[in-house]
This record gives sequence, C-alpha cells and structure tokens, in this order.
Amino acid sequence: MSFTNFTVPYPIEGKYSKRVAYFSMEFAVHQPLKIYSGGLGFLSGSHLRSAYELQQNMVGIGILWKYGYYDQARNQDHTLQVTWLEKNYHFLEDTGIKFQITIHDHLVWVKAYYLNPETFKTAPLFLLSTDLPENDHISQTITHRLYDANVATKVAQFILLGVGGAKLLDEIGFNPDLYHLNEAHGVSSVFYLYKKFGNKIEEVKKRLVFTTHTPEEAGNEKHDIHLCHKMSYFCGLSIEEVRKITGMNDEQFNHSLVALRFAHLANGVSKLHGEVSRAMWGRHENICPIISITNAQNWRYWSDKQLYRAAEEGNDSWWDDRKKYLKRRAFDIVADQTGKLFNPNVFTIVWARRFAGYKRAELLTRDKARFEKLISSTKYPVQIIWAGKPYPMDYPAINEFNNLVHLSRNYKNIAVVVGYELGLSKRLKQAADIWLNNPRVPREASGTSGMTAAMNGAINFSTSDGWIPEFIDQGHNGFVVPKPDYAKMSVQEQDQYDLDKMYDMLEHDILPMYYERYDTWRQIAKNGMRDVRFQFDSGRMANEYYELLYK
Repeated sequence: MSFTNFTVPYPIEGKYSKRVAYFSMEFAVHQPLKIYSGGLGFLSGSHLRSAYELQQNMVGIGILWKYGYYDQARNQDHTLQVTWLEKNYHFLEDTGIKFQITIHDHLVWVKAYYLNPETFKTAPLFLLSTDLPENDHISQTITHRLYDANVATKVAQFILLGVGGAKLLDEIGFNPDLYHLNEAHGVSSVFYLYKKFGNKIEEVKKRLVFTTHTPEEAGNEKHDIHLCHKMSYFCGLSIEEVRKITGMNDEQFNHSLVALRFAHLANGVSKLHGEVSRAMWGRHENICPIISITNAQNWRYWSDKQLYRAAEEGNDSWWDDRKKYLKRRAFDIVADQTGKLFNPNVFTIVWARRFAGYKRAELLTRDKARFEKLISSTKYPVQIIWAGKPYPMDYPAINEFNNLVHLSRNYKNIAVVVGYELGLSKRLKQAADIWLNNPRVPREASGTSGMTAAMNGAINFSTSDGWIPEFIDQGHNGFVVPKPDYAKMSVQEQDQYDLDKMYDMLEHDILPMYYERYDTWRQIAKNGMRDVRFQFDSGRMANEYYELLYK
C-alpha cells in the first residue's frame, strides 16, 4: 500500500473525524507483539482496539523494540532471570520510509514499520526503529530495549518518539489536527512543532493534548537540561531559548511540566488521579487545565464471552462449570512452571501486575501468624498465585519477587509464575476468585488490571485507589478496604492498617461467603461483570477522549 498522503484505511465515523496522532512509548495490542512493559501499554493497546471498533480517525506512533522490555526467565533455583531475546515480526509491513533525525549532534537513520488495522483489529500503528545497518552501533541500540537504564539512551529514545514521530507524520502527509502524548516520553515533539510552525507557541498549543499517568511528582521523568541540550533534544534551540519558552529555570528538565505548559488541555486517568494531579501541579505557573478521563480496557478482547452468556441467561450451573474450566486451564500453566497442581474447587487469590514497591506484592505475607493460618486452613482452604515483572534494574522489586519464590517452596498451595504478559495476564484473571490489588493509597493513578479480572468472573478486593472508588460498591460487586484518613498516617501505620483490614475482611466476610454462601458469591461476581462491561470498556474511554480532550 502507499504511505504518501496516508489516510486511515477504514471508513471514519463522522463524530470521530478529527485527525489524531497518539504517541506512546509502549503498546500492548496482542501477545505476539512484545513492545510493552505494563499498564501504560495495556491501556494504549486497548485504546487502539476501541479506536478501530468505533472507526476513529487515529494513528498510533510508537517504537519497535528489538528485544522488547525483557523476557522473564528463571535461574536454576527458580529466582528471576532477566533475558533479552531478539524479536522478529513478519506480520509488520515495511513502509519503505526512511528519514534522518538529529541525536547528539549526529544524523541517525529512522525506519518506519506499519501494523495494518486488520492484523489485530486496531487503529493503524506506526513503529520506529533505528536498528539499521546505516547507523553506527550506538545509534542502533536506541531501539533495543524499552526503558533502557542508560540515561543518555533513554533521552535518545524520547527524541526518537517525539521528534521522530512528528517527522514521520510529515513524511506520510497525515497532518494531524491533534498530537496526543500518552505520558510525557514524546514531549521532544513540541520543539520540532515549535520550529515547524514558525516559532509560535500558540500554534503548538492548539494542536497538543497530554495524558499524565503519574500521581507523584518524583515519579515524573526529569533529566539534566544540559544533557538534553547536548543530546539535541531541543531541535537546535539554545538553552536560553528553551528556558524562555518553557519557563524551566532550574537545571532539571521536567518532561511532564513542559507537556502541561505546551498542551492546551490534559487529563488524569481516574477521577481521583485528576484531583491528585490538579493539586500536585497547581503550584506551577502556566499549566493547562487537567480534566479526568478514567482508564478502561477493551471488553471484546479481554472478556470471557461464555461467562457473560451464562450470566445473561441466568444459567448458574453453566456459569460455575465455565469458571471451573477456566481455572483448570490456568492451573495447567501453574503446574507446568512449578509442579504444583491447584484445585479448581479451592478459593484462589491472584496478585499479578508490575512489581513496584508501592504496589506491595508481599503485603499479605507480612503478618506471619495470620498468613500461616490463612494458608494452612482446612475449613476454608486457599491457593495464592503471584506473577509480574519488576523493572530489570529495580533490585528491591526483584528481591521482593525472589523472596516470594523462596516462600512458595514451603507450600504446595502457593505459586509464583513468570512470563506475565497479555496471554498469561488473561489466564490468571480467569483463574482468580479474588483479584487482589493493594497499592499504597494514593499512589496508583488508575490501575486497570482489576477491570479485565472482573470481565473474567473474578471479584476485586482492593485498597481504595485509582479507578476502584468509581467502581466498587462494597459487598455488591467487589470488596474494598474502608478508607481512613491516610494523610495523617505514617507509611508504616498505613501498611499495618491495610494489612489488618484485609485479613479481617478475608477471615470474616470473603472466605465464609465463598464456602458457605456461594450463590451470593456468584451474584457478586456477576454484578462486577455487569458493572465493568460498559463503564470500564475502552469504547467509553475512546469516545470520551474525542468528546472531552479532543473537542
């Protein structure tokens, strides 16, 4: 196909006719395309699927990571091993487009690949690569690893996404009405656009919107402004000019703050996160308004349709049979990896997502006596599965993962599995009776794993963070830890409060209900399936982006 004067190759629905280019560092559209690490990718992947379903005039701009994020393997003792395998994708189309951008005062060749909408039923996705024989070795490595630990490489990746992505749009003649930055990784595009539109800030502003995903200032990327300048991040502007147009006066270049100053509108990814973001950034001058558009996941891709049909027909025995079949199928993966055969009739807790300190993967294990009682109960037997990828250089998180592996050796009903990507994620959600989510409030901007768990008949049990306050009706469609005034607590007090409450709820409410009042349990799971289906389907979210952010 031709990539000159590119147009979205399906008929566009009238109300979605505005041309949007959606920049994201990672996209999780389907298991075979491993260019994602976690929630940000799951979100952008679902967004592209819903953009396709709604026939929106959108293209995705991302990077083709040669080694992906990393492949999660095991050492001989089953602890975490980070491995890097080269990926080859024969389903991507070579656009034939090659162009140069400047990185570190040096011309670097960029090649564009294309994911056809019909391949995985997504909006068109263009992926950039510098892994070309025309480039020197250092330039080739820019697109080797997602979120490379080397600071200079990471800044180069940001330049590739922002400047390279904006330049690609010129190369294909797409001319977007709006450039949508999903997180601030592509904010170098503002300097390219600033020069493109005759050094007029207002011309950039009217075309730029921004989604922030990070609920704390320290979590937002900052880099030495002189390093960024040396890396050609500012498209030839001097540091003085950059300071003048961004209002950045200190030595650290804050990518999110610049995005908020150059966009005409931004959004947080849940109602709570919108409030947190407005409070957090409100003390800075000249930032754009921040609204809320709550994250969602693609129902058509994620949900188990048979469970939904059984629920709609009121056929409880079919629903029960299907849920047990889904559990058994997932437990085959657990047995294959760990040699432990789980029982589909036993209450199963799953904690699975990116390993990060604030998500507190091992919280349940901190009370040794209560944990031992939970795990060894014969009256209310329990099985627990953990899974997730720590960032490959996050040694505390890797340590946490490995400690759980060591702990699991002592029990036949505890397992830690590796390879947490789209495929395993879906299977574990189908395996779960309870999807456990216990981040430290208010550190989780949205957290969407529980949405897809609910789409597979799992009941959410969570602290009250991210999207959860908008969803859980206590005891009706899920369980939530009652929210105290966390602001008055130390971190240790907060952790202890959440831990005690979680055990109280498990021991007195959740387990007795599962084993003694299963009809009530099933109804709660079905209520969750119903409530998540439309409110937290990414069709609702993709529509809101057009109605609220792109308007």
